[in-house]
Amino acid sequence: MENLDALKQLLAMPQDVVIVTHRNPDGDAIGSSIGLSLFLQRNGHNTKVIAPSEYPDFLAWMPQTDDILIQDNEPEDVERAIQRATVIFCLDFNSLDRIDKTGELIGEVRCPKVMIDHHLFPEPFADYVLSETSASSTCELVYDFIHMLDMRQYLDPVIGECLFTGILTDTGSFKYSNSPKLFRTVADLLEIGVDDLRLQDLIFNSMEEKQLRILGHCLYNRMEILPEYQTGIITLTKEDYAYFDIQRGDTEGVVNFLLKLRNVKLAAFIHEQPKIVKLSLRSKGDIDVQEMAKRHFRGGGHKNAAGGASFHSLNVTVRRFKEILPEYQHQLQS
Repeated sequence: MENLDALKQLLAMPQDVVIVTHRNPDGDAIGSSIGLSLFLQRNGHNTKVIAPSEYPDFLAWMPQTDDILIQDNEPEDVERAIQRATVIFCLDFNSLDRIDKTGELIGEVRCPKVMIDHHLFPEPFADYVLSETSASSTCELVYDFIHMLDMRQYLDPVIGECLFTGILTDTGSFKYSNSPKLFRTVADLLEIGVDDLRLQDLIFNSMEEKQLRILGHCLYNRMEILPEYQTGIITLTKEDYAYFDIQRGDTEGVVNFLLKLRNVKLAAFIHEQPKIVKLSLRSKGDIDVQEMAKRHFRGGGHKNAAGGASFHSLNVTVRRFKEILPEYQHQLQS
């Protein structure tokens, strides 16, 4: 991180800190935001966490989640918090477009901005940037940031659990995005007192009956396998959303089940929303779904996990996805 000494001097005095994460926040977004917030509070700063939209219920066990300001629900409170901020941290996103109206508000204020993120192609809106695409998660980078500040002594089990959550969810319980450094980080969090078995249970064994029935419907009725491209597709229609009363977080991780098939290297979850069609893409090995999402579906993300959107119908979007597969046939069959 450039200008680290200047940021240290800035944080040496109590600040009114706003921490912002992306729309549809996941475990990494909420874990990094709450973890950083708790760390800064322990150092005498006032903090407020903001998300453009609601977080999934399976993260509600985290401390201070009830205090998160949601732009969709509390726009005036969000605007006041941003206008009062003396420092703004932007976590797990690297473009103000990712946070809609919240991004417009942040772009208008003059206070210092800090970006901590692990996605490709960061935009130059922040004054201080910790951007590392090889990191497993933003939570891993928040851990690194605390060490850069020479303040490891403020890490405790509560902060550690928040950071461990984002690492778990973004790596799929260490099935991808691994490195020796990551395991040293995790070992340190366990030594601090993080209970990994408790967290695994809270995060991955918290499904409701409805969510399991949705998963069954997806796998039995909405799954299509394309053997010639080693690709699997799951689709959901507006009617599916209405019938099952699907809410935010109910389809979390559905796309990953396709990769459990031995001969599937590329997985797509294509689901119809009120105004757009969204795509979640996952892959194994060297298949770059980030490039696919960016090039064809106005999206982005990581090499093996990306997302995009389409303004066409569900059927047209699925057809378009199938039409681009020949471009990637060599990678898919290698």
